[in-house]
Amino acid sequence: MKRPKITIVVTKEDTGFSAHALVDDVSINTQGETLEELSEMILDAVNLSFEDKGYLFNKEELNFTYDLKSFFEFYKVLNVKALSERIGMNQSLLSQYIHGIKKPSINQRKRILKGVQQIGKELSEVNFLL
Repeated sequence: MKRPKITIVVTKEDTGFSAHALVDDVSINTQGETLEELSEMILDAVNLSFEDKGYLFNKEELNFTYDLKSFFEFYKVLNVKALSERIGMNQSLLSQYIHGIKKPSINQRKRILKGVQQIGKELSEVNFLL
């Protein structure tokens, strides 16, 4: 078995966060009260799952996929009002999606993701005068 690429699915739960991944026939699951705790727990779980293969992963090698609630909890620096204006979505509707009150369609999720990725791209290209 060659070293697998691992995608971790993170979801917000009532008591914290959960994470799971399915890699071939290996199911990896854990939970944490905070995203920081969950991040440590998932790395430990992944490394334990592949210990017999001699693989040791670090956080940068894991791909994380978030539900909207988890993503906006983790990236609190994102302003929902500003994002809603940027993507042309009603702020109240975006807030309802983020809080799980309403479930966005695939097209709405793509629209939100595209807006977040545009912000990320712009930020990655920023330079400051020194």
